[in-house]
Amino acid sequence: VVCLVAYHIFFMLFVWSYWKTIFTLPMNPSKEFHLSYSDKESLEREPRGESQQEVLRRAAKDLPIYTRTMSGAIRYCDRCHLVKPDRCHHCSVCDKCILKMDHHCPWVNNCVGFSNYKFFLLFLAYSLLYCLFIAATDLQYFIKFWTNGLPDTQAKFHIMFLFFAAAMFSVSLSSLFGYHCWLVSKNKSTLEVFRAPIFRHRTDKNGFSLGFSKNLRQVFGDEKKYWLLPVFSSLGDGCSFPTCLVNQDPEQASTPGGLNSSSKNENHLFPAKPLRDSQSHLLTDAPSWSESTAKAEKGKVGMSNPALTMENET
Repeated sequence: VVCLVAYHIFFMLFVWSYWKTIFTLPMNPSKEFHLSYSDKESLEREPRGESQQEVLRRAAKDLPIYTRTMSGAIRYCDRCHLVKPDRCHHCSVCDKCILKMDHHCPWVNNCVGFSNYKFFLLFLAYSLLYCLFIAATDLQYFIKFWTNGLPDTQAKFHIMFLFFAAAMFSVSLSSLFGYHCWLVSKNKSTLEVFRAPIFRHRTDKNGFSLGFSKNLRQVFGDEKKYWLLPVFSSLGDGCSFPTCLVNQDPEQASTPGGLNSSSKNENHLFPAKPLRDSQSHLLTDAPSWSESTAKAEKGKVGMSNPALTMENET
């Protein structure tokens, strides 16, 4: 009876997670990231150069974006006509920009991103548990098959096939689930593993990592009672994400305040732009900027990289 109840629980959670992964539409950037009609006309009218860069800088000056392209330009999608939010990428299959895109999964015929990443993780977890449960309960009959302890009927071949299928899926799912658990612990996406996010002055593969606990809560939320259920509980709006904000140079001497004198003026890698209210509490113990530094950085936005150019990226 216990095995039967456990079987039905795993099966229902598996189907529920799979359903939510497939039919949850990926979230697109909000309207504030789309260029206005006048900005679109200006961008199309001006040749590629400083004039286009100025249009993009003007459109992005009040947006909570920290990342740039490989050449230091503002990330812009010329197909969707929008300034890309951090961790947003254009999916060539869906032909639209997906917030915090992880990958396009052919097995669910959907993009895995901010809106359904938790469902995808639970789908992998419950699929793995389901396969392990089937393999464990079928093991005794599989052993009897090889010791000739089963009646000589066609059902014995079904038992062998079921065990092999469950065991093989368990191996493949365990590796995939383990990989995504590692991504969650580091607050990375699959795309960010292959191409680390590029911030204003340098590439930082751990730029969005806030520590294991906060990284976990970004995907599963603050309410632990919802962690194991396929209901949306991720933090934030998918358009802006808290970051480490400051990287210190370990080769330079540190001041008593904890930041070296050079980093106070030069090594602030991110513009001083406010985070969404739903995410700011994740950075309660992160180092904060001084008011003077924030004003100085704001004045240098768009000037520290004179070679800014508009680029397309997936």
